Amino acid sequence: MSEPKRQVVKTRDVMQKRYILMDGLMTVKEALVRMKEYDATMVLINKRSDQDEYGLVLLSDIAKKVLAKDRSPERVNLYEIMSKPVIGVSPDMDVRYCARLFDQFGLSIAPVIDNGEVIGSVGYTELVLDGLLVEQRSLE
Repeated sequence: MSEPKRQVVKTRDVMQKRYILMDGLMTVKEALVRMKEYDATMVLINKRSDQDEYGLVLLSDIAKKVLAKDRSPERVNLYEIMSKPVIGVSPDMDVRYCARLFDQFGLSIAPVIDNGEVIGSVGYTELVLDGLLVEQRSLE
């Protein structure tokens, strides 16, 4: 008897569709207000032009680059502390490969980018909890 065929779970199947997209000139304080409002741990920084790339600010960036250095959140702009360019993932990427990418590059979260536009975000929470549950349901 053959084993059931494994369903490929894609990042689009598990990604969060809600994300915060902000301008890099906004302050860390403005970002923190939005992050608290949306219960988010990251902010994507919008491109300034078609030739630009997206940026990313995590709570850990704010802790390390603002809080730990005793800088004022009202006086620090997001572009000063963001990581850019971000490593984005395709919505059609297998979650197993996404997890490997995270491991290889030390990522914890990434935007899901389709045709140059952000359509969501994915992190270890979605990959592990949602990805494995979707796969298990397909085998039942």
